[in-house]
Amino acid sequence: MAFYRSQVLVCGGTGCTSSDSNKILEKFKEEVKKHDIEKEVEIVRTGCFGLCELGPVVIVYPEGAFYSRVKVEDVEEIVAEHLVKGRVVTRLLYKESIDEGRIKSLNEIDFYKKQYRVALRNCGVIDPENIDEYIAFDGYKALAKVLTTMTPQEVIEEVKKSGLRGRGGGGFPTGLKWELTAKSQADQKYVICNADEGDPGAFMDRSILEGDPHSVLEAMAIAGYAIGANQGYIYVRAEYPIAVQRLEVAIKQAREYGLLGKNIFGTGFDFDIELRLGAGAFVCGEETALMNSIEGKRGMPNPKPPFPAQSGLWGKPTLINNVETFANIPVIILKGAEWFASIGTEKSKGTKVFALGGKITNTGLVEVPMGITLREVIYEIGGGIPNGKKFKAVQTGGPSGGCIPAEHLDTPID
Repeated sequence: MAFYRSQVLVCGGTGCTSSDSNKILEKFKEEVKKHDIEKEVEIVRTGCFGLCELGPVVIVYPEGAFYSRVKVEDVEEIVAEHLVKGRVVTRLLYKESIDEGRIKSLNEIDFYKKQYRVALRNCGVIDPENIDEYIAFDGYKALAKVLTTMTPQEVIEEVKKSGLRGRGGGGFPTGLKWELTAKSQADQKYVICNADEGDPGAFMDRSILEGDPHSVLEAMAIAGYAIGANQGYIYVRAEYPIAVQRLEVAIKQAREYGLLGKNIFGTGFDFDIELRLGAGAFVCGEETALMNSIEGKRGMPNPKPPFPAQSGLWGKPTLINNVETFANIPVIILKGAEWFASIGTEKSKGTKVFALGGKITNTGLVEVPMGITLREVIYEIGGGIPNGKKFKAVQTGGPSGGCIPAEHLDTPID
């Protein structure tokens, strides 16, 4: 394993990619080679750092220098000054990341200070196309734990005790959904990840898939073990080409490492995952319409009951959770239900990922503990309204949500 004196993390999320971060990455490689420091400096494409307003973002470690709005022509200076001479290029730093000449850690910056990253724990930290980096951050350890030390019922009990609720909008208790599917008797069961994020302005699931696809694959395999399924499907929007490409890479790598497929960890447990691409229909975010689409039928919702836990894909018991819900599962297994339940409120445990957009200073992706107020999210994390303008309302939840006026800004998110 190679050791480097410096690491250059270049954001590879959709937002930064649309602003030429791929060209920036290639320019870094070119300049590092030119200065003959390839064996000393590693260039890594990561997922989204969250602060999309400042993209393209480049962070250089070990200093933690946070370079914002980087252009291709800035790379030569960063390499020559910072990576060769050890002098940070202060003019390119995010202004809030320096304090009297000292570079702040990310956790000291206002945008990140009140965040609690669970679902986004690896986004902006690892190369999403390198399974070894995911494994280095305890990846697939939770799957190994459940397959070798836990019964399916114990896994379900742990998820139930955590208090995790569905992050797709319905808020149904995840452990209860798993239990209902596990109790359904059938010769075949399925696990589906709903990655059809159709609400305008929402990019939470996309960012997790782009920045940490293996967390979803691992969680789906854990769910398969818990409910007695050996086949999973990820239904993802075709409008997410980067997410699709990284999922394809991740599935291929997991199969090569024996983490998907037959006899995982030598336990006799089989589980594999296939991708299914949506064709842009908003209604396919609804679980029964989504299953019809996977089956090759028109994506139209079916009346319930029966619920998917009893009769879902091809009439078989099916577990459906969204991307963010699955992303929480490996950490719950590793750190324990009590740890997860200690975050959030009495009714809603854990954290929630939000996409901040519109007339706000810091647009981007945030993950906060349940119970935080809208005021804290909008003003302390989001930086408030640009140019000191008056706040009027916040629209939450996409087309099915609503507008919350200023007098309700101190409402806790629950």
